[in-house]
Amino acid sequence: MTTQAGPRAAAEAADGQRIVPGPRGVPLLGNMPEFGKDPLAFFERLRERGDFVSWRFGPSPALFIAHPDTIGELLTEIERTFDQPDLGIAFRTLLGNGVVVAKGADWRRKRSLVQPSVRPKQVRSYAATMAECAVALADRWSDGQRVDVKKEMAALTQLIAVRTIFGVDTAADAELIGRAMDVAQKEIGAEFSGIGAILPDWVPTPGRARIKKAAAVIDAEVGRVVARHRDGDTERPDLLSRLLAAQDETGAHLSDEEIRDETVTLYIGGHETTSSTLVWAWHLLSRNPRVRAALAEELDRVLGDREPGFEDYAQLTYTQAVVKETLRLYPTIWLLTGIAQEGAVLGGRPVPPGTRVWSSQWATHRDARWFGDPDEFRPERWGTAVPALSGEDGAADGESAGGKGAEEIPEYAWFPFGGGPRVCLGTRFAMVESVLVLAVLARRFHLDLDPGEIRPVPSLTLQPDRDVLATVRARPGRPAGEDADPGADGSGTAATAG
Repeated sequence: MTTQAGPRAAAEAADGQRIVPGPRGVPLLGNMPEFGKDPLAFFERLRERGDFVSWRFGPSPALFIAHPDTIGELLTEIERTFDQPDLGIAFRTLLGNGVVVAKGADWRRKRSLVQPSVRPKQVRSYAATMAECAVALADRWSDGQRVDVKKEMAALTQLIAVRTIFGVDTAADAELIGRAMDVAQKEIGAEFSGIGAILPDWVPTPGRARIKKAAAVIDAEVGRVVARHRDGDTERPDLLSRLLAAQDETGAHLSDEEIRDETVTLYIGGHETTSSTLVWAWHLLSRNPRVRAALAEELDRVLGDREPGFEDYAQLTYTQAVVKETLRLYPTIWLLTGIAQEGAVLGGRPVPPGTRVWSSQWATHRDARWFGDPDEFRPERWGTAVPALSGEDGAADGESAGGKGAEEIPEYAWFPFGGGPRVCLGTRFAMVESVLVLAVLARRFHLDLDPGEIRPVPSLTLQPDRDVLATVRARPGRPAGEDADPGADGSGTAATAG
């Protein structure tokens, strides 16, 4: 493992806890112009200055932290000595007051109602749908075909999300919601890193108008599906039916508005994040033939001539490592932030109340102190037994609890799903979906992406800056259109409409 050197060593005090100043800002806007121009590069520059760096988000004081121990303190203290910040009107317009946005007792109530819908037993029941949708896509691909990987993965994960969350299976549902989500996430990214981040909510902007229009489409579609569920059988195995049936400790159900907020939140977790992860995985595999060959070897050895089911997830350890390494290099959630309350402490240092503290998965995941050759795509760094997901309630199926890979990777040096009490509820869903979809498609095909640089654009998730075009290459002995029986190993029934 490499050691720190250069500007960082010169900037830090002996105990590594000294707050160092960030780049000089401008009046009123602080460091907003530099942050807005390229947030990822900005956070990397802050990381090079030290583990505690002061800067200004507009006129407000801000603190950037980069060390895994301190990041862990921040994440575990959210809802105690750090508060969940207001992420802006664009974010609230899309997510309402769902579990990602809610605070305090309201957050605890909603989390207790939503969490049972994504526990391991429930995710297991969705696995067959994930595989079936991927098989249907594989059956449409052919050797030599040209595809837009970004559009293909978006359409696939939209269909999986619509089936598993809403229990419907029509192209219109997926297309309408998907188009609106695309608009919404772009506008959230633009608002968050631009001047809109410090404008009052009442100031109208074209971007805010666009996201309001997109949210209206989503509201109408979700409302229509909710009404259909209320009039029919609520025992169907989709997420929406489970949310409608959930009751808190007083026996109260989620309201229609709360149902809308939580289904949109789950849709983003099940579609946007997984779609982005799969696109970046294909990009990295295309640029790394050695890794691609190792992945194919595992898929042939574990699966042979059959499609994967949930029971195979535990055995696909290298496929899991490919997903984890993709999430290290291209984390879909690329920053986290909290507001210091009275009594907040980080690294033994009091943090003044009102200070906005920032951490960036992008910057910490690429820190050479924790990852040797940090820019290299090397799934082997995770070992064959993939460590448990940070902050989850126990190890995920097929993952060793607290295991160590080939590198000594500290907890919270890898945190693509956050951590602490507010760890992403969809973590297990996203991991299982990514692994099974990749297994279905990579067992039959390689994707040769067109040459040229693809840059990440930070919006609601981390998206490619252009179309991702590729040529489909059938693997020898794995022709497209072969018969498949996903879930034949008893992995559960598909969560489709009854």
